[in-house]
Amino acid sequence: MTVHCGFYSERGGFDIDLEDKRFMNNCKAVVSTCTFGGGDDLYQPIGMLQTSLKKVCYVAFWDEITLLEQEAEGKKLGENRTIGVWRIIVVHNLPFSDQRLNGKIPKMLGHRLFPQARYSIWVDSKSQFRRDPIAVFETLLGRTNSVLAISEHGARSCVYDEGNAIIKKHKAIPEEVERQLAQYRLDGYPKDARFDGHKALAEASVIVREHTATTNLFMCLWFGEVVRFTSRDQLSFPYVLKHLHTMRINMFPVCTRRALVNSMGHKHKAKPLIRQA
Repeated sequence: MTVHCGFYSERGGFDIDLEDKRFMNNCKAVVSTCTFGGGDDLYQPIGMLQTSLKKVCYVAFWDEITLLEQEAEGKKLGENRTIGVWRIIVVHNLPFSDQRLNGKIPKMLGHRLFPQARYSIWVDSKSQFRRDPIAVFETLLGRTNSVLAISEHGARSCVYDEGNAIIKKHKAIPEEVERQLAQYRLDGYPKDARFDGHKALAEASVIVREHTATTNLFMCLWFGEVVRFTSRDQLSFPYVLKHLHTMRINMFPVCTRRALVNSMGHKHKAKPLIRQA
């Protein structure tokens, strides 16, 4: 089954050099992150076994802004376009002016970027991954018979309360959030939604998944909601989950997420993408 979605296409932007595409096409398992607009430093992962380094690709997506800022700080790409264990993929012709939306492409559409990969771990740029990825696949997916693993939200369980908190903290345009919540109310999405007894509201800084037809479809639909409304993806995750409720998901507790990553925080706000007239 092939699921077509998103903006990763030759006509839709997010252009990648041929050499990088060849590298990505050979990845069977991936740990990925991205920084667009120069917003964050690149944190080297720790805790992995040497055997995992031979089996897992570590890929960081940058744009030209990030590349220039990192080079100005003395961080040059080494042999094979690497910095530490990370293979740096510099992306051109980003499709969105909003850098947060551009970041959702590698976050949610990894199956398009790595067509041969069976497993992947997404790590937000503000975090340092500190576990062996193969052990994480086995623990969070294999032992729980799940195809996707993601953390429960640490503070709230209601998407409407989360939307109000986002507005209050000025993390999104209020009208966009209000329009999204109004649509979800119209669609009958419940205030007290749960998933197998767990919170349906997620904190998506770490996403572990098997690339199956179902998870690929889920990520495509999730990406579509983010583009449709707001880049605050925690609002759309439970809504999409409600419509694909048969997918086997491991909603792990916050303490597990904290064991997976060190939260380093954002360095500074990403620079917006300015297009030529």
